[in-house]
Formats: sequence, structure tokens, C-alpha cells
Amino acid sequence: MFKQRTIVTLAALPVAVFAIFIHPAVIAAVLTLVFAIAAWEYVNVLRAGDVLASRAMVVGGVLALFAARYLAGFRADPWLMPLLVMAAMTYHLWRYERQRAQAGTDFLATLGGIFYVGLLGSFFLLIRALPNGAWWLMATLFGIWLADSGAYLIGIRWGRRALAPRLSPKKTWEGYLGGIICAIVFLPLFFLLFYRFGLTPETGLTLPRAAILAGILGIFPTLGDLGESMFKRQVGLKDSGHLLPGHGGMFDRVDSWLWGAVLGYFLIVWFFL
Repeated sequence: MFKQRTIVTLAALPVAVFAIFIHPAVIAAVLTLVFAIAAWEYVNVLRAGDVLASRAMVVGGVLALFAARYLAGFRADPWLMPLLVMAAMTYHLWRYERQRAQAGTDFLATLGGIFYVGLLGSFFLLIRALPNGAWWLMATLFGIWLADSGAYLIGIRWGRRALAPRLSPKKTWEGYLGGIICAIVFLPLFFLLFYRFGLTPETGLTLPRAAILAGILGIFPTLGDLGESMFKRQVGLKDSGHLLPGHGGMFDRVDSWLWGAVLGYFLIVWFFL
């Protein structure tokens, strides 16, 4: 599994960096596809437990939120979000009339997918739209990746004390703390390398800020990972899919990204810009 994870990661990294820097529309398209697939898998996970979230509503809602973020930032929220809620309710009322007795629960699951995957994930597009947004987006994604990878590697080697034994038995406190330290140490070192190729502190991404961002992205997005584990444990699944060898499905891959996108955006906007 480690070999597969490494191959997938090394193959994805140059593609991600290219997409981030070439044009905002390119990374917007890539992220929209990634989170639409994650939304599809979210529906699959819940359906394994007989919770019939609407696939069309969840995936369509995620696509709508990403399109709105790219085209209008926050400006579409006052009309788009109520519209999505009312559309979902209309669909599940019809499903109830079609003899689906649990349509109320299904409605809540549909909203959960739209807003948990779509709303949170779309904050990556808001980061890309900031001044020097390509660098901030890369810093955010790399901070999450460093924390995830550090936690995985250190947890395998030295993990002893379970972090959340019911939700994710293989996650350990040693791995969790190790991931935080890896992110704090290596993200600033990573940007030191880029300073040699023309990146300057005037971009706003100084080394102390990179360390703070890495710390936040190491501490909190693990809750997103555990949240996705909660869905899977409830329905008895190990992975949300098999799209990414060694990683599982796309929802497995972006679980911590969802928290990282929101935390990264507000940290950058409130304290760094």
C-alpha cells in the first residue's frame, strides 16, 4: 500500500502544481472534477446504509457551488444556497409520495453532501482568487499533504496510542503529532527552495506565516478525516471507493482538504493579507 500511495502522490504533484499556476480556470476545473467525484462517492457511502441521498442533487449542488465560487465569489450565496435547499426538499417530497418512508432523512443527507463537500471544498477557489493566490493555494494544499503524509509514515513506524479507536483504529497520537511537526518544519523549508527561484516575502508568504499555516493545517483537518471515517464506520465500509490505489476513493483523499480549505482561506484573509 505504501508503494502505491507514493506512486500516486508523485504522479499527482507535478500535475497539481502545473494546474495551480497555469491559469485559475485550469485549477478550478481540476478541483471541480475532484470534488464532484468525492460527492458521488459520498452518496455511495450513505447508500450502503440505506440512506438515499439524491446523487443528482448532491453532485449537481457541488458543481453549482464551485461554478458560483469561480464566477462570483460569495456574491451568489444569498440566492444559490436557499435555492439548493428548496430544490432538495422538493425532490424528497416527491420521493416520499413515491413510497420512500425515510425521505426526511434522505433530504438531510442530500443537504449534508451539497454543503459539506461543495461549500467547504469550494473555498479552494476563493484561495486561488486572492492576491498571489496560486502561491497561497499551493501552500495550503502542500501543508495538508505534509501533515497527512507525516502522520501516515510516523504512525506506521512509531504509533502506539490510538487517537480515535472507534473512528479510525490505525490513527495514533504519535502519528498525529508527527504530522503536525512535519508540516511546520517542511512547509517553510519548501518555500525556502522557491525563494531561490524568485519567490519573495512580498508575496505575503513569509517563512513564519508558512509555519503558522502549516500548524493550523496539521492540527485541525484531521477532524475532517475522522468525520469521513464516521460515515464509513456507520455503514461498514473501509474505503469510499477504489479510484486511487493505496488511498481508496476520492472522498477518502479529500476528507481533510475540506477543513483545510476553509481554515486556510480565513487564516490567510484575516491575518496574512
